[in-house]
Amino acid sequence: MNKIATTAEIEKERAGLRSDGRTNASVPTWSEERAGAQAVNRHGWLSRLRSYFILAPLIWAYTIILGTLSLICSLFDRNGRIQHRFARLWSRLVMKTILSPVKVTGMNNDSFDNSKPCVYAVTHASALDIPILYVFLPFQFRIIFKSELLAYPFVGWHLKRSGQVCINQQNPAVSIGAIKSALRSLRSGMPLVIFPEGGRTRDGQIQPFLPGAFFLAIKAQADIVPIALVDTFNLLPMNTYHIKCQPLEMRVGEPISTAGLTVQDTDTVSGKVKAAIEALHSAPRST
Repeated sequence: MNKIATTAEIEKERAGLRSDGRTNASVPTWSEERAGAQAVNRHGWLSRLRSYFILAPLIWAYTIILGTLSLICSLFDRNGRIQHRFARLWSRLVMKTILSPVKVTGMNNDSFDNSKPCVYAVTHASALDIPILYVFLPFQFRIIFKSELLAYPFVGWHLKRSGQVCINQQNPAVSIGAIKSALRSLRSGMPLVIFPEGGRTRDGQIQPFLPGAFFLAIKAQADIVPIALVDTFNLLPMNTYHIKCQPLEMRVGEPISTAGLTVQDTDTVSGKVKAAIEALHSAPRST
């Protein structure tokens, strides 16, 4: 009966449109309604089962196996270069597993000029942002991460042993040694990746940047390259293991110079980078 009633309502609406003289008005056809339903159901229970019983277990297997090998290698390589290769292999396996092709736009020689210090400021909406960066940034880099990640098995161990930079957001004073080490690495030519929002967004929107997010970039007089990862929130938001396979984009912006600036210019630099990232993130999807 509900189906009959719904059909009758649609016919009434079409009749009303015709009586109003809007013969060319757009009325959803049966095929359009079905296509919309398919789009809604695309990530339904079959997608959940695939994610819970195939994709997530495979990713954990990659993490445990390669994480163990990376830890063993860290006993012989304290500069993190071998661990970076393991992280890149892990990331490639993850990206092939989740069936989500990534289109990269805006990459040019200026964006990846490692002849001078460079900081890459990236949006952070998903746990799968990291694999994207390891696959598509074509060079060694180090990540600034929050100390809470050290509690995660294998992931935290790898971060600690591979030369990444740990920052305690609750008590920055205890991170002075790590900051000085990161500054030396940055000045020596090792690029840094930072998430200026401080963590993953909970609603898919770009969050306010942390105060002092670009302190290291200014101190090293490094260029800041804005990067927007598009649709990774829909791919895997916080507090779920449901991976919704879909096309993604990594949009790389023009470098923003900090030459001649001081730490008093931090807010100005932060505002400029945030505006650049928001423009990249909100741009129409390329075809």
